[in-house]
Amino acid sequence: MLSSRLLQVRSAPVLAVRALSLGTTVLQGKAPDMAEGNSHLLVTNVRNRLRETVGASTNWRDHQQAMAERASLSSQLAPSQESLPVRRMKDSYIEVHLPLGTQPELREKYLTYHNSVRFGRILEDLDSLAVLICYSHTKNEALQRSPLSIVTALVDKIDMRKHIIYPDCDIKFTGHVTWVGKTSIEAKMHMSQFHDGAYSPVLDATFVMVARDPENKRAAFVNPLKPEGPEEEKLFQEGEANKKRRVELSTASLLKVAPIAEERKIIHSLFLNTLDSKTVSFRSRVLPPNSVWMEDAKMKGLEICHPQERNIFNRIFGGFLMRKAYELGWANACAYGGCRPNLVAVDDILFQKPVEIGSLLLLSSQVCYTQGSYIQVRVHTEVLDPLTRQHNTTNVFHFTFSSPEEVPAILPRSYGESMLYLDGKRHFDLTMSGQ
Repeated sequence: MLSSRLLQVRSAPVLAVRALSLGTTVLQGKAPDMAEGNSHLLVTNVRNRLRETVGASTNWRDHQQAMAERASLSSQLAPSQESLPVRRMKDSYIEVHLPLGTQPELREKYLTYHNSVRFGRILEDLDSLAVLICYSHTKNEALQRSPLSIVTALVDKIDMRKHIIYPDCDIKFTGHVTWVGKTSIEAKMHMSQFHDGAYSPVLDATFVMVARDPENKRAAFVNPLKPEGPEEEKLFQEGEANKKRRVELSTASLLKVAPIAEERKIIHSLFLNTLDSKTVSFRSRVLPPNSVWMEDAKMKGLEICHPQERNIFNRIFGGFLMRKAYELGWANACAYGGCRPNLVAVDDILFQKPVEIGSLLLLSSQVCYTQGSYIQVRVHTEVLDPLTRQHNTTNVFHFTFSSPEEVPAILPRSYGESMLYLDGKRHFDLTMSGQ
């Protein structure tokens, strides 16, 4: 529960707001000329800017027709990356404001019943901003509409630098492209909040987007990126390292290869600690004190995917999926720990398939690893075709929470649960190594 002090309305001074409107304040030590790329705007206008970029409509029926007409834009796609002009990082720089302090009417959408900020809404805003940043990088002034369909492929990492997000203080998002491949783009974003007379950092986020043709069927080339100066070169090299790390993690996935020797020892030790000493049987398992079987730490949900939650490409908005997954994961961690948890990090959110409008979306949350007061939660989403009864995985989410108190140890019983346990431990260890 936030103290009464935090619930008092604290608006940013008018002079500070005016200074921001002139683009004079840049977050995270960015050079002032980084703001040359794009002027900042309000969060509420980001989606409108995206619709203008691709020619989407706010009306459901018109939207379908507009998307069908996008097929004619295929002729405007570049035949190769070399035929596209080189971009700078400053070309895609964007600053976006969420004035929770200076425009109180915006708060209701972002508030929880505890008068804290709904982090799921922040995830939605980050997703929209990442797409807009990538469109700024690929913008062609000669074209009225972009022929590219830019969609979220992966949320590589979101690191929380501060657990408290005040419900009545202005928020600022900044970001720009930091790395590109042939058809993929990495965008880094930072969120800060105005409090006690200054903006202080709240989180850092790294998203990976992919460019596809107007019908979102095949890959499309994006503009190359040229770093300027040692700081930008460092960011670009970090993007290269991130790509290499993702490839290595995919290769070492427990769905593809066996656990390493150290991990096998961990699982066998857990097994031995849960054997019934009286029966000395492989089948007889006993739950140790202050522990919970993994099968008893689940929470599930269902969403009917209505047109209201569509993105500019007539699929379900990725930010909406992240919000729903986060809220289910948070609820699971809350129920497991018996108190309100804080988010520590989000990592490796993989968007495997788009979710079509009209789908039945099944969400399954599982506490898969614990250590001290930390809770690692995995949320798996899949769509169900009610006619064929086929299930297809669309997303996998990984969240790390911290609880005010030490939580019970989570224990697997089956081999499949043991693999979930090890996968959760890998994500937790990776998160903690970056703290």
